[in-house]
Amino acid sequence: MVSENNIKIRQANIYDWDEAIALAWRTFLRFEAKDYGQEGVDSFRDFLSDSLLRRMFLMGDYPVFIALDGDKQTGMISLRNKKHISLLFVEEGHHHRGIGRRLIESMERYIRREYQEERITVNAAPYAVGFYHQIGFEDVAPQLSKDGIIYTPMEKRIY
Repeated sequence: MVSENNIKIRQANIYDWDEAIALAWRTFLRFEAKDYGQEGVDSFRDFLSDSLLRRMFLMGDYPVFIALDGDKQTGMISLRNKKHISLLFVEEGHHHRGIGRRLIESMERYIRREYQEERITVNAAPYAVGFYHQIGFEDVAPQLSKDGIIYTPMEKRIY
């Protein structure tokens, strides 16, 4: 069993990228892919493998934070457009341990410090809507679908 106290959160570096993206893909396939048709699965895979995304990360325009249990990545979160959670994934064996919440809190502190934004947004996958509601996000529109990806636009005030 993993204790929340053993988990360290830090900003990702160039050496963390491949594992963070692999973690996102594995977790998506395990928990979210069933909510999408083939178009949605293909769209998500294409997003993760887009070289522009990696270049944005390398240039500092796509911040990523990772959760570590020792040397093993157990979660990841990424940000685009200074206030939008782009990806949030936690390894299967680490769910319900506070890791997702801690990743979001780390990103909120980063957003306030770096961009002075007062809100954080996310397009929540069906699997994650309940989690986001529990930590203070509110729906800003009904569930939508684009390129086979189903999501609910949400936001949270972060003061």
